Amino acid sequence: MNATIRPAIASDSKAIITLIKELALFEKEPESVALTEANIKEYGFGKKPLFECLVAEVDNQVIGIALFYSRFSTWKGPTFHLEDLIVTENYKGRGYGTQLYSAFINYSYKKGVQRIEWNVLDWNIPAVKFYEKSGANVLQGWCTVQMDTDTMKSYLAKY
Repeated sequence: MNATIRPAIASDSKAIITLIKELALFEKEPESVALTEANIKEYGFGKKPLFECLVAEVDNQVIGIALFYSRFSTWKGPTFHLEDLIVTENYKGRGYGTQLYSAFINYSYKKGVQRIEWNVLDWNIPAVKFYEKSGANVLQGWCTVQMDTDTMKSYLAKY
């Protein structure tokens, strides 16, 4: 059975946050999700949306998302960063992730971005193999660097 892939709408916010929390549990960091359903509505569907999202539906139920946002590469130009590609556990292994991934690639290509990129945990071997099989280049030697608000505040206090 194929999923219906469509752009997310504000009423999908509850399903989106539910999938984000499911991913956090899978990544062994359930306490790290600070966002709420209201935040998803505001940041994704408010006056100045900060992300876009495609949803996969089966039997009128959202079972997966591809959440992404625009970036700019000083080498390539406009890019999309795929923040998360999530399919709920009960629907994994049925091709829905591939459908959603393909829809994101197609959407990106049609929008004319010069590159799409995302992160994958090195211990998530099934995901790494999935991306490599599609022809994606899983970069070695690049580390993700992050700074949270407390660290930003501490840094700014010093300088």
